[in-house]
Amino acid sequence: MQQENKNSNKKYTPPFTLNEEIVNLVAEICEKIGSLNAHQSNIIHPKLRKENRIRTIQSSLAIENNSLSIEQVTAILNGKHILGNLREIQEVKNAFEAYDIILTLDPYKEKDLLLAHRLMMKDLVKDNGEYRSSGVGIFNGKEMVHVAPPSENVPYLMKDLMQWTKSSKLHPLIKSCIFHYEFEFIHPFLDGNGRIGRMWQTLILTKWNEIFAFLPVETIVKDNQKEYYKILSICDNRADSSLFVSFMLKTLLDTIRKIIKERKSNQKSNQKSNQKILDIINKDNKITIKEISKKTSMSESGVKKIIKVLKEESVLLRIGSDRNGYWQIKTR
Repeated sequence: MQQENKNSNKKYTPPFTLNEEIVNLVAEICEKIGSLNAHQSNIIHPKLRKENRIRTIQSSLAIENNSLSIEQVTAILNGKHILGNLREIQEVKNAFEAYDIILTLDPYKEKDLLLAHRLMMKDLVKDNGEYRSSGVGIFNGKEMVHVAPPSENVPYLMKDLMQWTKSSKLHPLIKSCIFHYEFEFIHPFLDGNGRIGRMWQTLILTKWNEIFAFLPVETIVKDNQKEYYKILSICDNRADSSLFVSFMLKTLLDTIRKIIKERKSNQKSNQKSNQKILDIINKDNKITIKEISKKTSMSESGVKKIIKVLKEESVLLRIGSDRNGYWQIKTR
């Protein structure tokens, strides 16, 4: 929680207590990230990256009471017209535009933060891309859980926060969480603070490891929305963000564990499909892709993809032409 002392020459340091739980969470996240990095090509595959981006945006906006579904958000991204609230549709379009440039943004430059807000809130508020000029509070439903600092203090509070974030030697996992909390405490904009705060944490993490640009972290925040607001309020009362840091690190770890579990499940499924096709070919090495498709109930394109992988892994060879040739399985 920032102290409102604009005349102080001391560098601002957010009140935060490093504890054993936070240290252990950081260590485990780093270990899991190492596992993901070993298979990064699968994690940042264009199709998966697009799906994760859609989930991230839908979840972030759902936290702000946007009612559009994953299917509707996907349709908007694909340029299709949908029936729905015009403001909610605009929110989705804006979020895609903002996230599209995330890899080009500098998390330590105010001008980039203001640019992100300008894109995120385009045609939604008059002062998009500008700090607020009036008072504002944070509501959880109808309940006010936080009254933000006066608007005249926002510019120097944000300057202090950005300078601290840039110079801090804390691990980016911790630093990103502290920034997120401090940003929400300051609440520098009239609207859009939640979605920008979450996006900026993702940006800080992405500069540490690009894999975070494609992880749907906000889906976990959405699933823990009540606790999210509750912990923000508790930290305000304690004037210490440690509890919020622990909460956010746990959500990050949950997200990473979920992706690793999904990847292992996909690998097992792929291995079964691969072996099924190999077994069929082993019985009839002149069988066609069309016939394999019928026997496996898979699409021909699906069979071709698996065969391509098996060829790349030097497990399967095609001898001769597609019409008159035959398959050869290489022993491993």
